[in-house]
Amino acid sequence: MITISPERPSWIKVRAPGGPNYTELKTLMRSLELHTVCEEAHCPNIGECWGHRTATFMILGDTCTRACGFCAVKTGRPGAVDWMEPERVGRAAEQMGLKHIVVTSVNRDDLADGGAAIFAATIRKIRQHVPGCTIEVLTPDFEGQKASLEVVLKAEPDVFNHNLETVERLTKAVRRRAKYHRSLQVLSTAKELRPGLRTKSGVMVGLGETREELSQTLRDLRAAQVDILTVGQYLRPTPKHLEIVRYYHPDEFAELKQEALALGFRHVESGPLVRSSYHAHEHAQV
Repeated sequence: MITISPERPSWIKVRAPGGPNYTELKTLMRSLELHTVCEEAHCPNIGECWGHRTATFMILGDTCTRACGFCAVKTGRPGAVDWMEPERVGRAAEQMGLKHIVVTSVNRDDLADGGAAIFAATIRKIRQHVPGCTIEVLTPDFEGQKASLEVVLKAEPDVFNHNLETVERLTKAVRRRAKYHRSLQVLSTAKELRPGLRTKSGVMVGLGETREELSQTLRDLRAAQVDILTVGQYLRPTPKHLEIVRYYHPDEFAELKQEALALGFRHVESGPLVRSSYHAHEHAQV
Protein backbone atom coordinates (compact mmCIF):
# COMPACT_ATOMS: atom_id res chain seq x y z
CA MET A 1 0.00 0.00 0.00
CA ILE A 2 0.97 3.62 -0.48
CA THR A 3 2.89 5.18 2.40
CA ILE A 4 1.45 8.57 3.24
CA SER A 5 2.67 11.30 5.55
CA PRO A 6 0.50 11.78 8.65
CA GLU A 7 0.02 15.39 7.61
CA ARG A 8 -3.65 15.84 6.68
CA PRO A 9 -3.92 15.37 2.89
CA SER A 10 -5.86 17.48 0.45
CA TRP A 11 -8.71 14.98 0.09
CA ILE A 12 -9.67 15.29 3.78
CA LYS A 13 -11.86 18.35 3.52
CA VAL A 14 -14.72 19.10 5.88
CA ARG A 15 -17.23 21.84 5.20
CA ALA A 16 -18.06 24.00 8.23
CA PRO A 17 -21.62 23.29 9.40
CA GLY A 18 -24.26 25.92 8.85
CA GLY A 19 -27.45 26.80 7.05
CA PRO A 20 -31.11 26.98 8.14
CA ASN A 21 -31.64 23.21 8.50
CA TYR A 22 -28.52 22.85 10.64
CA THR A 23 -29.59 25.71 12.91
CA GLU A 24 -33.16 24.40 13.17
CA LEU A 25 -32.05 20.88 14.09
CA LYS A 26 -29.58 22.11 16.68
CA THR A 27 -32.29 24.24 18.29
CA LEU A 28 -34.72 21.31 18.27
CA MET A 29 -32.20 18.95 19.89
CA ARG A 30 -31.49 21.39 22.68
CA SER A 31 -35.17 22.16 23.29
CA LEU A 32 -35.91 18.44 23.75
CA GLU A 33 -32.72 17.80 25.76
CA LEU A 34 -31.49 15.22 23.26
CA HIS A 35 -27.97 14.24 22.26
CA THR A 36 -26.64 13.30 18.85
CA VAL A 37 -23.53 11.30 18.09
CA CYS A 38 -23.05 13.77 15.24
CA GLU A 39 -22.05 16.38 17.83
CA GLU A 40 -20.62 14.26 20.62
CA ALA A 41 -18.27 12.28 18.33
CA HIS A 42 -17.25 15.35 16.27
CA CYS A 43 -18.50 13.75 13.05
CA PRO A 44 -17.02 15.43 9.95
CA ASN A 45 -20.29 15.01 8.04
CA ILE A 46 -22.54 16.87 10.46
CA GLY A 47 -23.00 19.82 8.10
CA GLU A 48 -23.99 17.62 5.16
CA CYS A 49 -26.27 15.29 7.11
CA TRP A 50 -28.02 17.97 9.14
CA GLY A 51 -28.40 19.99 5.97
CA HIS A 52 -30.43 17.06 4.62
CA ARG A 53 -32.37 16.82 7.91
CA THR A 54 -30.88 13.50 9.00
CA ALA A 55 -29.29 12.89 12.39
CA THR A 56 -28.15 10.04 14.61
CA PHE A 57 -29.74 10.23 18.04
CA MET A 58 -27.59 9.16 20.98
CA ILE A 59 -29.70 7.82 23.83
CA LEU A 60 -28.88 6.91 27.44
CA GLY A 61 -27.09 10.18 28.13
CA ASP A 62 -23.80 11.65 26.93
CA THR A 63 -21.40 9.86 29.30
CA CYS A 64 -19.89 6.49 28.39
CA THR A 65 -18.64 3.82 30.80
CA ARG A 66 -15.77 2.96 28.45
CA ALA A 67 -12.78 5.03 27.37
CA CYS A 68 -12.06 3.89 23.82
CA GLY A 69 -8.88 5.23 22.29
CA PHE A 70 -10.57 6.68 19.20
CA CYS A 71 -13.79 8.17 20.57
CA ALA A 72 -14.55 11.77 21.54
CA VAL A 73 -17.60 10.95 23.67
CA LYS A 74 -16.83 11.74 27.30
CA THR A 75 -16.18 8.97 29.80
CA GLY A 76 -17.34 8.82 33.40
CA ARG A 77 -20.17 7.71 35.66
CA PRO A 78 -23.46 8.07 33.74
CA GLY A 79 -26.55 9.55 35.30
CA ALA A 80 -29.85 7.81 35.95
CA VAL A 81 -31.79 6.34 33.05
CA ASP A 82 -34.27 8.86 31.65
CA TRP A 83 -37.37 6.84 30.77
CA MET A 84 -38.95 9.84 29.04
CA GLU A 85 -36.11 10.02 26.53
CA PRO A 86 -37.74 7.58 24.04
CA GLU A 87 -40.83 9.80 23.90
CA ARG A 88 -38.70 12.88 23.19
CA VAL A 89 -36.84 11.07 20.39
CA GLY A 90 -40.18 10.07 18.86
CA ARG A 91 -41.41 13.66 19.04
CA ALA A 92 -38.20 14.94 17.48
CA ALA A 93 -38.49 12.45 14.62
CA GLU A 94 -42.04 13.60 14.04
CA GLN A 95 -41.16 17.30 14.12
CA MET A 96 -38.24 16.70 11.73
CA GLY A 97 -40.46 14.76 9.34
CA LEU A 98 -37.96 11.90 9.22
CA LYS A 99 -38.35 8.93 6.89
CA HIS A 100 -35.29 7.17 8.31
CA ILE A 101 -33.67 7.48 11.72
CA VAL A 102 -30.53 6.08 13.35
CA VAL A 103 -30.45 5.49 17.11
CA THR A 104 -27.22 4.76 18.95
CA SER A 105 -26.02 5.07 22.54
CA VAL A 106 -23.07 5.36 24.83
CA ASN A 107 -21.93 2.14 26.49
CA ARG A 108 -23.84 1.59 29.72
CA ASP A 109 -22.01 -1.26 31.41
CA ASP A 110 -23.49 0.02 34.68
CA LEU A 111 -26.93 -1.27 33.64
CA ALA A 112 -27.89 -4.93 33.94
CA ASP A 113 -29.24 -5.01 30.36
CA GLY A 114 -26.72 -2.55 28.93
CA GLY A 115 -29.56 -0.20 28.01
CA ALA A 116 -31.44 -2.66 25.79
CA ALA A 117 -34.84 -1.75 27.24
CA ILE A 118 -34.36 1.92 26.35
CA PHE A 119 -33.39 0.97 22.79
CA ALA A 120 -36.59 -1.08 22.47
CA ALA A 121 -38.74 1.68 23.96
CA THR A 122 -37.21 4.23 21.59
CA ILE A 123 -37.94 2.09 18.54
CA ARG A 124 -41.58 1.72 19.62
CA LYS A 125 -42.01 5.44 20.32
CA ILE A 126 -40.59 6.35 16.91
CA ARG A 127 -43.05 3.98 15.23
CA GLN A 128 -45.87 5.48 17.30
CA HIS A 129 -45.00 9.05 16.28
CA VAL A 130 -43.81 8.39 12.72
CA PRO A 131 -45.50 5.29 11.24
CA GLY A 132 -43.58 3.99 8.26
CA CYS A 133 -40.26 5.51 9.35
CA THR A 134 -37.40 3.04 8.90
CA ILE A 135 -35.16 2.62 11.93
CA GLU A 136 -31.51 1.64 12.27
CA VAL A 137 -30.01 0.90 15.67
CA LEU A 138 -26.27 1.07 16.32
CA THR A 139 -25.82 -0.75 19.61
CA PRO A 140 -22.99 -1.52 22.04
CA ASP A 141 -21.99 -5.16 22.49
CA PHE A 142 -24.15 -5.50 25.66
CA GLU A 143 -21.15 -7.42 27.03
CA GLY A 144 -22.28 -10.34 24.88
CA GLN A 145 -25.63 -10.82 26.62
CA LYS A 146 -28.00 -12.58 24.23
CA ALA A 147 -31.01 -11.62 26.34
CA SER A 148 -30.29 -7.91 25.82
CA LEU A 149 -29.94 -8.42 22.08
CA GLU A 150 -33.28 -10.24 22.02
CA VAL A 151 -34.97 -7.29 23.77
CA VAL A 152 -33.78 -4.89 21.07
CA LEU A 153 -34.62 -7.16 18.15
CA LYS A 154 -38.14 -7.90 19.43
CA ALA A 155 -38.88 -4.20 18.83
CA GLU A 156 -38.12 -4.91 15.15
CA PRO A 157 -35.58 -2.36 13.92
CA ASP A 158 -35.09 -2.38 10.16
CA VAL A 159 -31.27 -2.40 10.37
CA PHE A 160 -29.10 -3.70 13.19
CA ASN A 161 -25.62 -2.19 13.38
CA HIS A 162 -22.73 -3.00 15.68
CA ASN A 163 -19.31 -1.67 14.74
CA LEU A 164 -16.22 -3.88 14.81
CA GLU A 165 -14.14 -0.69 14.39
CA THR A 166 -10.71 -2.25 13.85
CA VAL A 167 -8.71 -5.42 13.21
CA GLU A 168 -8.28 -8.08 15.87
CA ARG A 169 -4.69 -7.16 16.80
CA LEU A 170 -5.59 -3.54 17.56
CA THR A 171 -8.88 -4.14 19.35
CA LYS A 172 -7.51 -3.86 22.88
CA ALA A 173 -5.90 -0.46 22.22
CA VAL A 174 -8.76 0.94 20.13
CA ARG A 175 -11.84 -0.50 21.88
CA ARG A 176 -11.16 -0.84 25.57
CA ARG A 177 -13.26 -3.54 27.28
CA ALA A 178 -14.49 -4.76 23.89
CA LYS A 179 -13.56 -8.09 22.33
CA TYR A 180 -13.15 -8.72 18.60
CA HIS A 181 -14.82 -12.12 18.50
CA ARG A 182 -17.54 -11.07 20.93
CA SER A 183 -18.55 -8.32 18.52
CA LEU A 184 -18.61 -10.79 15.64
CA GLN A 185 -20.80 -13.05 17.78
CA VAL A 186 -23.22 -10.17 18.45
CA LEU A 187 -23.60 -9.67 14.70
CA SER A 188 -24.03 -13.34 13.87
CA THR A 189 -26.50 -13.83 16.74
CA ALA A 190 -28.62 -10.93 15.49
CA LYS A 191 -28.90 -12.68 12.13
CA GLU A 192 -29.75 -15.99 13.82
CA LEU A 193 -32.51 -14.38 15.89
CA ARG A 194 -33.97 -12.53 12.90
CA PRO A 195 -32.75 -14.14 9.66
CA GLY A 196 -34.31 -11.48 7.40
CA LEU A 197 -32.80 -8.56 9.32
CA ARG A 198 -30.27 -6.34 7.57
CA THR A 199 -27.08 -6.35 9.64
CA LYS A 200 -24.32 -3.80 9.38
CA SER A 201 -20.86 -3.04 10.75
CA GLY A 202 -18.09 -0.52 10.26
CA VAL A 203 -14.30 -0.32 10.45
CA MET A 204 -11.81 2.53 10.62
CA VAL A 205 -8.46 2.56 8.84
CA GLY A 206 -5.25 4.41 9.55
CA LEU A 207 -4.58 3.04 13.03
CA GLY A 208 -1.64 0.83 12.06
CA GLU A 209 -3.43 -2.20 10.62
CA THR A 210 -1.91 -4.12 7.70
CA ARG A 211 -3.65 -4.78 4.41
CA GLU A 212 -3.89 -8.50 5.15
CA GLU A 213 -5.38 -7.78 8.56
CA LEU A 214 -8.01 -5.62 6.88
CA SER A 215 -8.80 -8.36 4.39
CA GLN A 216 -9.16 -10.87 7.22
CA THR A 217 -11.50 -8.50 9.04
CA LEU A 218 -13.71 -8.23 5.95
CA ARG A 219 -13.80 -12.01 5.67
CA ASP A 220 -14.68 -12.33 9.36
CA LEU A 221 -17.58 -9.90 8.97
CA ARG A 222 -18.94 -11.78 5.98
CA ALA A 223 -18.63 -15.05 7.90
CA ALA A 224 -20.88 -13.39 10.51
CA GLN A 225 -23.37 -12.76 7.66
CA VAL A 226 -23.07 -8.97 7.82
CA ASP A 227 -24.90 -7.36 4.89
CA ILE A 228 -23.75 -3.72 4.97
CA LEU A 229 -20.24 -2.39 5.54
CA THR A 230 -18.83 1.08 6.14
CA VAL A 231 -15.10 1.85 5.88
CA GLY A 232 -13.71 5.26 6.82
CA GLN A 233 -10.52 7.07 7.75
CA TYR A 234 -9.79 7.42 11.46
CA LEU A 235 -9.49 11.10 12.37
CA ARG A 236 -7.98 11.93 15.73
CA PRO A 237 -10.55 13.98 17.71
CA THR A 238 -8.06 15.41 20.26
CA PRO A 239 -4.33 15.09 21.06
CA LYS A 240 -5.29 12.72 23.91
CA HIS A 241 -6.61 10.11 21.51
CA LEU A 242 -4.77 7.53 19.43
CA GLU A 243 -2.47 8.92 16.80
CA ILE A 244 -3.16 8.55 13.09
CA VAL A 245 -0.55 6.19 11.69
CA ARG A 246 -1.33 7.12 8.11
CA TYR A 247 -4.00 8.39 5.74
CA TYR A 248 -5.45 6.12 3.10
CA HIS A 249 -5.76 7.43 -0.45
CA PRO A 250 -9.25 7.52 -2.04
CA ASP A 251 -8.04 4.88 -4.52
CA GLU A 252 -7.39 2.52 -1.62
CA PHE A 253 -10.91 3.03 -0.32
CA ALA A 254 -12.19 2.17 -3.78
CA GLU A 255 -10.10 -1.02 -3.75
CA LEU A 256 -11.47 -1.98 -0.32
CA LYS A 257 -15.02 -1.43 -1.58
CA GLN A 258 -14.47 -3.74 -4.55
CA GLU A 259 -12.88 -6.37 -2.33
CA ALA A 260 -15.82 -6.23 0.09
CA LEU A 261 -18.41 -6.45 -2.68
CA ALA A 262 -16.59 -9.47 -4.13
CA LEU A 263 -16.93 -11.16 -0.72
CA GLY A 264 -20.70 -10.77 -0.89
CA PHE A 265 -21.58 -7.64 1.10
CA ARG A 266 -24.85 -6.25 -0.23
CA HIS A 267 -23.83 -2.61 0.16
CA VAL A 268 -20.50 -0.91 0.93
CA GLU A 269 -19.74 2.72 1.79
CA SER A 270 -15.97 3.25 1.63
CA GLY A 271 -14.25 6.63 1.65
CA PRO A 272 -12.11 9.01 3.73
CA LEU A 273 -15.03 10.71 5.48
CA VAL A 274 -17.42 7.76 5.63
CA ARG A 275 -18.87 7.15 9.07
CA SER A 276 -21.27 4.53 10.34
CA SER A 277 -24.43 6.51 9.64
CA TYR A 278 -23.29 8.10 6.38
CA HIS A 279 -26.05 7.67 3.77
CA ALA A 280 -27.81 5.42 6.30
CA HIS A 281 -31.21 6.09 4.72
CA GLU A 282 -30.06 4.09 1.69
CA HIS A 283 -28.99 1.09 3.79
CA ALA A 284 -32.55 0.29 4.88
CA GLN A 285 -33.47 -0.36 1.25
CA VAL A 286 -30.69 -2.74 0.15
